[in-house]
Amino acid sequence: MNAAPAAPTSRLTPGIGAAFGSALLFGITTPIAKHLLSTVNPWLLAGLLYAGSGIGIGVLLLPRLSRARSHDSAVSLGMRRSEIPWFAASIVAGGVTAPVLLMLGLQHADAAVSSLLLNLELVFTALIAWIVFREATSRRIVSGLGVIVLGGALLAWPSQRSGHGGVIALLAVAGACLCWALDNNLTRRISTADARLIAGIKGLTAGATNITLALLLGAALPSGGYLASALLLGFVGYGLSLVLFIVALRELGTARTSAYFAAAPFIGALVAILLYGEPGGGLFWPGCACMAAGIWLHVTESHAHEHVHEPLTHTHAHTHDVHHQHPHPPGLDLTEPHVHEHVHAPLRHTHPHFPDIHHRHDH
Repeated sequence: MNAAPAAPTSRLTPGIGAAFGSALLFGITTPIAKHLLSTVNPWLLAGLLYAGSGIGIGVLLLPRLSRARSHDSAVSLGMRRSEIPWFAASIVAGGVTAPVLLMLGLQHADAAVSSLLLNLELVFTALIAWIVFREATSRRIVSGLGVIVLGGALLAWPSQRSGHGGVIALLAVAGACLCWALDNNLTRRISTADARLIAGIKGLTAGATNITLALLLGAALPSGGYLASALLLGFVGYGLSLVLFIVALRELGTARTSAYFAAAPFIGALVAILLYGEPGGGLFWPGCACMAAGIWLHVTESHAHEHVHEPLTHTHAHTHDVHHQHPHPPGLDLTEPHVHEHVHAPLRHTHPHFPDIHHRHDH
C-alpha cells in the first residue's frame, strides 16, 4: 500500500456547485407551488410536480438510453440489482409521501415560513446519516445543526401561527422534511448510478402514483395552462434539482450536501417575500439569522487526516484525479469525465476530504 501525493485542497469542488444549484432550483419552487395550490388539490399538485420531473428528465435521458448496449438497462446505466430495494424505498419516502405532506402543509402555512422550516430536512438528514449510516461528523457540524434547530423552533413558535390549523400545517411540513431526509440517505446508497436515471424513474413513479390516488379521491384535472405550468415547475424544481443533488451526494456525502442545500429555504423565503409580500411574522428574521449561522458553520468546516483507501471496484463518472489512476479497456472514449467500471488499488494519503463515495472510512 503506497502513499500518494495529497489531492488538491481547493473547496471549490463540482459537488459544492451542484449542491447550491440544486438549492436554487428547489428553493424557487416552494413559494410558487403554494401559489398554484389556490386552484388545485394538494395531492394532485404533488403528483403533477413529480410527473413533470419524470417527463422532463426522461427526455434528457433518451440519448443515454439509446447508447446502452446491454439489454439489462439497470446494469448498463450504473445501478446494481442489489440497489433497487434502496431505490424503491427512496421513491416511497421522498417521491410519494414527502411532497403530499408539503402540499398539505402549504395550504395553511405562510410560504416564507414554510420555506425556512424546510431546513429541518438538513437536521433529520444528518442525524440519520450519523446514527444509522455512520457517516463521519465533527463538533463544528453538530454545532451548526444546533443553531439550525433553534432557527426552526423560532419559525414554528405557536405565537407565530394563527390557531390550531397553523400548527398542524407546520407539523406536516416537518413530516415532509423527515421523509426527504430518509430519501436523501437512501439515495446516497445508489449515488454512483446515473443521476438522470434516478430522477427520471422517481419522477414518473411518484407522479403516476400521486395523480392516480388524487383522481380516485375526487380531484379534478386543471386546465391546460395550469397543467403545463405545474409540469414545468416540477421539471425544474424537482427534476433538475434532484439530478444536481445526487451529483452532490456522490461528491460530498449526505450530511454535507444537505448543509449546502440548506440555502434552498432562504431562497424560497426571499421569493415569497418579493413576489407575495409575506412578512413571515415577528420571529421570522431572528429564525433566518440562526439558520444562516448554522449553514455558515457547515460550509466553512474542513476535514483532513491520513486515511486508507481499501480496494474497491465500482462504476461512476470520474476524471483522472489522484483517486483514479487506472488502465482503460481498448476503444474507450477517454474524454473526461467518462464512465466505466474501474478498480481502486489500496492507497494511503492525507488531504482535506468529504465523506464522498471514496472516503467512507472509519475515524
